[in-house]
Amino acid sequence: MSERYEIRLSGTGGQGVVLAGILLAEAAGLRPGQHVVQTVSYGPQVRGGMSSAELVVSSSEIDHPKPLLLDLLVPFAEEACSEAAGMMKPRGVILIDPELIRQAPEGWVAPVPLRRLAREATGREQMMNIVAVGAVVALSSIADWLAVETAIRERIARGQAEAFLKALQAGRQAGAEVRERLRFEAAPSPED
Repeated sequence: MSERYEIRLSGTGGQGVVLAGILLAEAAGLRPGQHVVQTVSYGPQVRGGMSSAELVVSSSEIDHPKPLLLDLLVPFAEEACSEAAGMMKPRGVILIDPELIRQAPEGWVAPVPLRRLAREATGREQMMNIVAVGAVVALSSIADWLAVETAIRERIARGQAEAFLKALQAGRQAGAEVRERLRFEAAPSPED
């Protein structure tokens, strides 16, 4: 991880964006020597208004709590994608579910079928936010897997934790595949 790593998850109310941000921040905060700031914003509507969770993770003290240029964007809605696409670092990654985001912006776009993976792992598409948590950790390495599992077990009711862990694992696998693909795409070609 670089000195400062910035992430935004965004979508509409009811998609679990805030919970995903909280879980990521709690897990990242368990790593010794790592500083984390997590902020959220959401409209006054209970469901349907725009919602976002942003994380800044750094090995040094964080002097500005909001992202300046995103390393990773996870939009759960078309509007959320277009709104934040201009905030990306040149080699920042936009992780999209092609079922949700039809107009992918320019740049390093990583398609991951979050809803389908959630449905396959847990039987519930609503768990796509937790699949996204697994993918984010696999792509960014901001937290250890044990820390993410601990955050889930501490925050989620005992009867639901196993479904969350299954969704997390599905995201972990998908994120690892994307990470390998991006590593391959970033490698210099033999002609270079």
